[in-house]
Amino acid sequence: MTRIRQLGEILLLTLLVASVALAGGFQLNEHGANAMSQAGAFAARANDGSAMYFNPAGLGFQTTPSIMLGATGIVFNSTFYGPLQANTNQKYEQAKQLFTPVNGYVVYPVFDRMTVGVSVNNQYGLGTEWPSAWPGRFLAVKTDLATWFITPTVAYRIWDQLSVGVGVAYVAGTVKLTRGVDTRGIQTPAPVSSTLDMSGHAMAFSGGLLFKVTPDLSLGVSYRSKAKVDASGTATFSPDYTALGLPQGDVTASITLPATGFAGIAYRLMKNLELEADYQYIGWSSYKTLAFTFAANNSVVSSAKNYSDTYILRIGGEYTMAPWHFRAGYLYDHSPVSDTYSEPMLPDANRNGLNVGLGYDITNHWNVSVAYFFLKFSDRTVQNTAPEISFDGTYHTYANLFGADIEFKF
Repeated sequence: MTRIRQLGEILLLTLLVASVALAGGFQLNEHGANAMSQAGAFAARANDGSAMYFNPAGLGFQTTPSIMLGATGIVFNSTFYGPLQANTNQKYEQAKQLFTPVNGYVVYPVFDRMTVGVSVNNQYGLGTEWPSAWPGRFLAVKTDLATWFITPTVAYRIWDQLSVGVGVAYVAGTVKLTRGVDTRGIQTPAPVSSTLDMSGHAMAFSGGLLFKVTPDLSLGVSYRSKAKVDASGTATFSPDYTALGLPQGDVTASITLPATGFAGIAYRLMKNLELEADYQYIGWSSYKTLAFTFAANNSVVSSAKNYSDTYILRIGGEYTMAPWHFRAGYLYDHSPVSDTYSEPMLPDANRNGLNVGLGYDITNHWNVSVAYFFLKFSDRTVQNTAPEISFDGTYHTYANLFGADIEFKF
């Protein structure tokens, strides 16, 4: 194998590793404006269709058929100062982008104690876009990621205070990434860029318990399994200079999305005020190594990522003054990414989030909810990044999220 061909495969490997890493940094937990406005502290109540995400056992206490539809608008902002390897503190900003993950839920009680439902949502998504000629162009320029989770769910109320629920999810995802190819030391008539298109699918399951200890106190736990995504796609290079021997063509990979779990406690402090606190676990230790197979020569190349298991702490509440519902919450989201593997395609850091929202009962059958969520990433200065990244500096990141849902109860 020539040195140029080796260079090409290493470049493509780095491209793939970075694109898949985006799925971890952009896990989405905003799947309903009611729960979102309470910082996602919802596993111990789970009293609308979004229970199918937070705790499927919540369906067991829903005795009225309903349909809930909504979306979240996400504006992501990130700035990088560096790179320190070039002895500079130059400022580079991402382009402003709007992402709109959706959520949809249908709930239908089939028997006295059994309720079924189906949900559709985007549990991983977003993207990044840096200037096309910036110093980090060989690591990241533009990325778009989308996933779809379709989850039929069934819940059964074992007795008046206890419900159990399970769901099975079909997962489909796509990713498209564009970045520069580092040909320094190799003279080319024009800069070379690479584009990667990949898609994949997987299956996962979820389950939960919801126990109403008293009319005012409830406990909820839920679990969502890992999802092994078998992905395939095509890498293209423009211009594709034959002399470089770039490995254009088919690539396959298997990526394991992490298991997640919620544990929550909710308490009605007074007649019109409910509070809840949740702990969410994310098992990112499943993301240790990635391996890729190149169809051109059937070679397998792997790379270590070494993510860590992590967590999110959530607290939220709702005050009802019919027909209005006033909601608020706070969360702390601990990053799974170490300094060693921090990079511009995934400008991740520990996060603090503030949430507010309103609900309004239009009639006995119709209600609407809106939410606002400000998510601030801790400023993060990284040094001694891994050799395949070698891009030290400071990241400043925040996001604004706006959610809305409408629900109809039959």
